[in-house]
Amino acid sequence: MAPPVTIVGAGLGGLVLARVLHLHGIAATIYEAEPSPEARPQGGMLDIHEHDGQVALRAAGLTDGFRALILEGRQAHRVLAPDGRVLLDLPDDGTGARPEVQRGELRQMLLDSLPPGTVRWGHKLRDVRPDGAGMHALTFTNGATVSTTLLVGADGAWSRVRPLLSDAVPSYTGTTCVETWLFDADTRHAATSQAVGGGAMSAPVTGKAIMAHRERGDTLHAYILLNRSLDWFDAIDFSDAVMATARIAREFEEWEPALTALITESDLPPVLRPFHALPAGHRWQRVPGVTLLGDAAHLSVPNGDGANLAMLDGAELGLALVTHPDDVEEALAHYEAALFGRGQDAASVGGGFHKTLSGDDPARRLIEMFSSR
Repeated sequence: MAPPVTIVGAGLGGLVLARVLHLHGIAATIYEAEPSPEARPQGGMLDIHEHDGQVALRAAGLTDGFRALILEGRQAHRVLAPDGRVLLDLPDDGTGARPEVQRGELRQMLLDSLPPGTVRWGHKLRDVRPDGAGMHALTFTNGATVSTTLLVGADGAWSRVRPLLSDAVPSYTGTTCVETWLFDADTRHAATSQAVGGGAMSAPVTGKAIMAHRERGDTLHAYILLNRSLDWFDAIDFSDAVMATARIAREFEEWEPALTALITESDLPPVLRPFHALPAGHRWQRVPGVTLLGDAAHLSVPNGDGANLAMLDGAELGLALVTHPDDVEEALAHYEAALFGRGQDAASVGGGFHKTLSGDDPARRLIEMFSSR
């Protein structure tokens, strides 16, 4: 039997790993920095793909629970011009392979599938170091300490576990996203609601875009993309929501008001999310007793596949440990061989999507991308 597994990070990947291990009788404990599951919003919609996310949920025995979370109609997608003209309108005819769910609801389903106490909330990792005899010692900011023979870093872009394996650090990609939200959109923002449609909407031009998705409860969640330096964003006071949204909206002057309302009419303060990425093809030499998954392993430009890959990483790592119960190093080597390939592919696809939005006539290129699917 594989030894107990220590997981840092209660994101989707870490939770899938713990769930797969639980199904096969292998103990796991997750240490999470957030104080509770409700400590912060868990993001917007996720399209769960047949070839990775759904494979992971099947391995976790949660396919039925996942299907109960699907929001019908959300696979629809339209591409708009800045003046509001519809350039592409793809309906959700029920045959799509990427059903949409709310990230927070998916995370809660995974949490509910684990034994009580699996996640130790309020444990922010401060330091981790080798502790002799193949052990690693973890120290948390709350003063707690843990030693483990099998450590998994599922702790995201700025992983504190990654330095045990690699000197790589994420670098800024040149694009930042500003997130906004419009509630009760059909009644309070009818023109914007009509522009977005029943699923997702993209309005890209070179160097910037307004994108949005219809969530549960008549909410429009918008993603405003701008190719600007970090210094440019640092000059904006995001603690003043009115001033910040007005400044961002100035970058979209003369755009259709139904689109710019996604910026100026936000019911919540805007949230700034710079995009960072690890070097393409990030990998490391095998280090006994420790590995990574998800963004900690292969952070790339957002391309719609990050959460799916993290869940598949978790499932594949769990199954590798189940398959090689008496040889952890063989399990980790087997897992990492496939992980590195997935990370390389994700970086390639992410870079392609990023270049599409950054190059000439991104709307046409985006339409071609959807048509090829």
